[in-house]
Amino acid sequence: MTQLSQNLLVAVPAAPLVGAIVAGLFGKAVGRRGAHAITILGVLVAFIISAMVLKAVAVDGARFNETVYEWMVVGGIKMEVGFLVDGLTAMMMCVVTFVSLMVHIYTIGYMEEDPGYQRFFSYISLFTFSMLMLVMSNNFLQLFFGWEAVGLVSYLLIGFWFKRPTAIFANMKAFLVNRVGDFGFILGIGLIVAYAGTLNYGEAFAKGGELAKLNFPGTEWMLITVTCICLFIGAMGKSAQFPLHVWLPDSMEGPTPISALIHAATMVTAGIFMVARMSPLFELSDTALSFILVIGAITALFMGFLGIIQNDIKRVVAYSTLSQLGYMTVALGASAYSVAVFHLMTHAFFKALLFLAAGSVIIGMHHDQDIRNMGGLRKYMPITWITSLLGSLALIGTPLFAGFYSKDMIIEAVHASELAGSGFAYFAVMAGVFVTAFYSFRMYFLVFHGKERFGHAADDHHHDHHGDADDEEPSADHHHGLAPGEKPHESPWVVTAPLLLLAVPSVVIGFMTIQPMLFGEFFKDAIFVDAARHPAMAELAGHFHGAVAMALHAFTTPVFWLALAGVALSYFFYMVKPEIPAAIKARFGFVYRILENKYYMDWINEHIFAPAARGLGRGLWKGGDVAVIDGVLINGSARVVGWVASVVRLFQSGYIYHYALVMIVGVLALMSWFVWQYK
Repeated sequence: MTQLSQNLLVAVPAAPLVGAIVAGLFGKAVGRRGAHAITILGVLVAFIISAMVLKAVAVDGARFNETVYEWMVVGGIKMEVGFLVDGLTAMMMCVVTFVSLMVHIYTIGYMEEDPGYQRFFSYISLFTFSMLMLVMSNNFLQLFFGWEAVGLVSYLLIGFWFKRPTAIFANMKAFLVNRVGDFGFILGIGLIVAYAGTLNYGEAFAKGGELAKLNFPGTEWMLITVTCICLFIGAMGKSAQFPLHVWLPDSMEGPTPISALIHAATMVTAGIFMVARMSPLFELSDTALSFILVIGAITALFMGFLGIIQNDIKRVVAYSTLSQLGYMTVALGASAYSVAVFHLMTHAFFKALLFLAAGSVIIGMHHDQDIRNMGGLRKYMPITWITSLLGSLALIGTPLFAGFYSKDMIIEAVHASELAGSGFAYFAVMAGVFVTAFYSFRMYFLVFHGKERFGHAADDHHHDHHGDADDEEPSADHHHGLAPGEKPHESPWVVTAPLLLLAVPSVVIGFMTIQPMLFGEFFKDAIFVDAARHPAMAELAGHFHGAVAMALHAFTTPVFWLALAGVALSYFFYMVKPEIPAAIKARFGFVYRILENKYYMDWINEHIFAPAARGLGRGLWKGGDVAVIDGVLINGSARVVGWVASVVRLFQSGYIYHYALVMIVGVLALMSWFVWQYK
């Protein structure tokens, strides 16, 4: 077996880190050109090495699982930096670095006028470093470091325009909701350390059988079930699963490039990657898998419904991301981990494409994001149009496109699952096919086809504030939306080139990789499935007869006709009879209000959970901190010392006969104790 070079692997996360440091600390010295050059070079180096590693892993069978740096040993538990490189890691490395490279290039055009140009490049390179450390880790400590680091950098990126109240609210919301998930995540890691006695993946997995025999102390619950659910709660926060999904749509307040980087290809997929990596543990608990299956199904279907009523182009894509993350989670619950990761990969390309295409539309529309103010952009922005169409076709699962292979395999895996909740999950993913096609092509038709609805200066447009980070209010001459008579324009090549480069894998990557990734040995030592208890993957293998045959067969399946019906209905509603959606909205206003208020999840969080958390915090402050810690432990101990001192000082009078009396009393006390002790 070919061995990978440790120094070469260290260079993968180190290269973006160096770029982030140079652009961040020396941004003024190197200037704008220097900042984007050094960061793009760093990510390019990381991508080239990642591609070399992928080739070595896939073709030569190369593997790496070693400690790079040992930090310390506490009670026999090693805390170290180490890399585990197998098929799963190598694929993630390539996805992260390629999408990051496209986003870096795209940012040159998108953030051209922004005063925080160097700072933005520093942040996205730092994010790339953090994500690489997460996916390359071979131990829970480094996993948690990368996990928290991507959360911290996402906080900085979502609130990049830090003088916009909405951006500050959004990044704080993302930070707090992720902390809720991370609380469960660290509890799960703590249980593994407590009962397995190690932070190393391999050692923890080897003790999985022992953990499966234990009960959680004081209960009849299986320890492994509690541990896996705690770990998955971390994934619910990071990968935006119901009910911890509420942060992701609001995070669209950040610049569009980070929407593609964080919310399509990297950060939100960290939870999916983590569960797939922990498959030897999750396979031991059917209860945990059923929980994952149901949560994913709820997210896949109900977040898709919310995409139907959105008018902000970025939020439509954001809710699409939520729904597709639900599909990945459903696959995890069905023990089809390789299918979940396969969809993670295909989705990364076409969703990054859709986000960046949305950004290109925003540039062409002079920062107007409302799809009701668009229409007919096809002839003005041909590259953005064709790449958006390809991304949308991939998203809805059009045969031969990347999304088709991964989404269809998820649906088949759920159908083959025998776990509790699989019936509801199958209904959810099937209904989600129609919903996805409907809202995706609703956006596509409203943006690129139909009559032109732009050029109305009085419109109140939703917009990105390019260049407003240092201004409390946008300047008077910095208008948003096209002026009367003004026409959209195609974006510069630094914006369109990444679109074209992402469009290629969005079309072909599924066809090219389905055989080795799902039915070959690409994930053989990275993902473990107990085929006897969870036969979904074995059934899929029995029915698979090649990528071409699968695509041809798709035209006879309900999945294809559901997607086609979604596209046809969206065309009829928004191109032929646009009065119908308005009539439905008027007739079913209560349903629209529920969707518009996002199932009132924000209201529940703000009016129930937030006051309860504030009350708990106030109680801990008043009762715990002020009363117990300050009042008893700190001030109380000081008062005791003061009282003892006030008593003792009575004997420090300066009179010899007082001292003699104290000495006599002391001797008598000592003699009495001695006699009592030895009588």
